[in-house]
Amino acid sequence: MKNFRSHLSVAALAVTIGLAGCSVAGTAATGIPAISGTGTSSGTTSSGTAQAVSLDTLAEDTHFDDDDLTWDAASEVAVTLADGGTVASSSSDAVKVDGDTVTITSAGTYRLSGSLSDGQVVVAAGEEDVVRIVLDGADLTSSTGSPFVVQSANEAIVYLGDGTSNTLSDASTYADQGTDAPNAAMYSMADLTIAGTGSLAVDGNFNDGISAKDGLVLAAGTVTVDAADDGIVGKDYAVLLDGAYQVSAAGDGFKSDNEEDEGRGWVLINGGTLNVSAGDDGIKAFNTLTMAAGTATVEESEEGLEAQHIILTGGTATITAKDDGVNASGGGEMAVGDYTVEVSGGLLTINSQGDGLDSNGNASISGGTVVVNGPTNSGNGALDVNGELAVTGGTVAAAGSAGMVVTPGTSSTQSGVQVTLGSSVPAGTVVQIADSSGTVVAAFVTSKATASLVFSSAAITEGEEYTVYTGGTATVSAGLGEGSLDGATEQGSVTAGEYTAEQGPGGGGGPRW
Repeated sequence: MKNFRSHLSVAALAVTIGLAGCSVAGTAATGIPAISGTGTSSGTTSSGTAQAVSLDTLAEDTHFDDDDLTWDAASEVAVTLADGGTVASSSSDAVKVDGDTVTITSAGTYRLSGSLSDGQVVVAAGEEDVVRIVLDGADLTSSTGSPFVVQSANEAIVYLGDGTSNTLSDASTYADQGTDAPNAAMYSMADLTIAGTGSLAVDGNFNDGISAKDGLVLAAGTVTVDAADDGIVGKDYAVLLDGAYQVSAAGDGFKSDNEEDEGRGWVLINGGTLNVSAGDDGIKAFNTLTMAAGTATVEESEEGLEAQHIILTGGTATITAKDDGVNASGGGEMAVGDYTVEVSGGLLTINSQGDGLDSNGNASISGGTVVVNGPTNSGNGALDVNGELAVTGGTVAAAGSAGMVVTPGTSSTQSGVQVTLGSSVPAGTVVQIADSSGTVVAAFVTSKATASLVFSSAAITEGEEYTVYTGGTATVSAGLGEGSLDGATEQGSVTAGEYTAEQGPGGGGGPRW
């Protein structure tokens, strides 16, 4: 535990390489978890996930401290929840029971079990207090507001007991809807950490599912959230280290929304598994959204990933969006602004009805793999970059309509080819690119009607001529892979590095036939 420090910088997120893994492993004596660098995870679905941002860096730039996940089991205060009969095992004055409202007033570790069908657990501790709540088969429901509220503390840690199932369900209408009143089934005014190897189901019937008004770190656990508005919110920052989180939200899925304080409002996915179905944005940050490790799947959204700056250094992101898949913007402006998309590693797969990868500033791809299944209408493009699209490494396959095509800019050091088909080909069509010797250098399988493909990889040599085919066979992952020209039909030829005149904000066009 420590007071909040400076925000995690974009540079640190992009280049810091630390421990190979962040895992939760029970100790022999008490079963209490401790962070280790073994690269394995007990009780989570993210076993062996590599971590691109070290725990030391996280400890410096967030409230998270792995020491907070170890404690003396003998010091625990057991609280047995029951309608009209909640009791605490200790004679300590730190637990106060008033009807079905249980208030914890000082630092310590409190193990909650049992249920309240219409009650509330409140943490009202001192400014320097770390309060650890172990949910050990606890079911909390409220008919008037939030069942779990942290009013004050330095940090609140919700630890999900090993092998336990826990639930939180709030009211559909809150009695208190004032400016600073709780608005989530799990609501914290202090820094909040969720850890442990158990499970938690959160029903946010009124507004949000989980909301922290300071920082939020998801260190472990198997958690499902169903929310009437936003799913999981950390105001200053929202960090996923490990665990399996499933979010269904009518609003945004997973986000950080501090717009007032400089350097706040950032999201980091550094491991674990995040699955989001959202009525609005899937994963969103006001400032910087970084994916360094783990798996993030946006199954449904208006816009999949949205932030001023979006960075992918590792992990696997699969995005489905009704509008833009990846959107670095602060509005709908066409001028080149202070917005960036940077991909240096990992796998990014996009299926969008609007623009696939969209930056209202610049974009760069220096490593990793980017696969875009973009729009079928000509008013949007698979790639849409208002400034410069610099491709210096990695693999890019951007397919979509032919009406607004953006190609790599003049600062790109890795070549590519631009394919415009005579007419759209249907979903499931194999598009292959072969060099002058007939060797297939790229095989792409469309996931929807496609009229254009921009492809760049280290296999493409500047100035060389390549032949484009449709048909044949291919073995692919995320749409890309190896192909065979048996049964394929030649469509024409393209020359690497030759892109036609600009058709969209960042340039585009088609091949020569």
